[in-house]
Amino acid sequence: MTDKIATREAYGKALARLAATDERIVVLDADLSKSTKTADFAAVAPERFFNCGIAEQNMLGVAAGLAASGKVPFASTFAVFATGRAFEQIRNSIAYPGLNVKIAATHAGITVGEDGGSHQSIEDIALMRVLPGMTVVVPADGPEAEQAVYALAKHNGPAYLRLGRLATPVVNSEDYKFELGKGVLLRKGTDIIIFACGGMVSVALEAAQLLATESIFAAVANIHTIKPLDADFILEYASHCGAAFTVEEHNVLGGLGSAVAEVLSEHCPVPLFRLGINDSFGQSGSPQALLEKYGLTATAVASRVKGVLHKKK
Repeated sequence: MTDKIATREAYGKALARLAATDERIVVLDADLSKSTKTADFAAVAPERFFNCGIAEQNMLGVAAGLAASGKVPFASTFAVFATGRAFEQIRNSIAYPGLNVKIAATHAGITVGEDGGSHQSIEDIALMRVLPGMTVVVPADGPEAEQAVYALAKHNGPAYLRLGRLATPVVNSEDYKFELGKGVLLRKGTDIIIFACGGMVSVALEAAQLLATESIFAAVANIHTIKPLDADFILEYASHCGAAFTVEEHNVLGGLGSAVAEVLSEHCPVPLFRLGINDSFGQSGSPQALLEKYGLTATAVASRVKGVLHKKK
């Protein structure tokens, strides 16, 4: 895990490549194209790029109209604006009619950093997950984000793609193939399974390495698709290990941890701990300082995992 790339950077590059292969692709942005990286698409296909200004609700309404006319729109802004300011438009204009709009929201989670709690979206997965028919994808690294863009371009239906500002380690192998709705086992283990998404996948892998030095063997899985959730995969590894752990850069309520808990409580009630933002807002600070404050580091994950194993015994 030496190479680092922000998932938003990979998103922009993937859009630019799609421009040449599918003329149905159109891109909309809310005056943040340099930050969301949709400027990469605008540079190669300016006639299919629409800067809607700081008017996110209107942007998503326009995206709905474009989808209804046969286009495949990717609409981008910061996650807190896309899912918060324009929730009604996503619900009633996109999800309700099942239109083929891809909402690719960047700057999610607390690693937005110094922008502070007002701009750190820690509830977006929960908001999008409850919408009927909405696909929710949280890539773990740059290469996976790129492949997710291609997959969602082919997928018919509304989708939410959660992207980050911070460059994160590449965790997937060079021959990795992204498959929508399928969990990925990145590390084998027998004592506990750690389910992670987004930038927390690399943190989970580091935590597993720390635990291995104490003869604790944790499996690590990348759950890049929160909805539809790969329930069979989750049940298989939770049952095999006898204990489970989730970690995400999101409110501990409503996100990956809640989705996993729902599956396990109904079909495989093993000891489970959900680690995330503990039902609080973020604050201003460097990304690393915030990850440490909210307990989203490899050391903190390893410590919490050991607590779960006591319950298992």
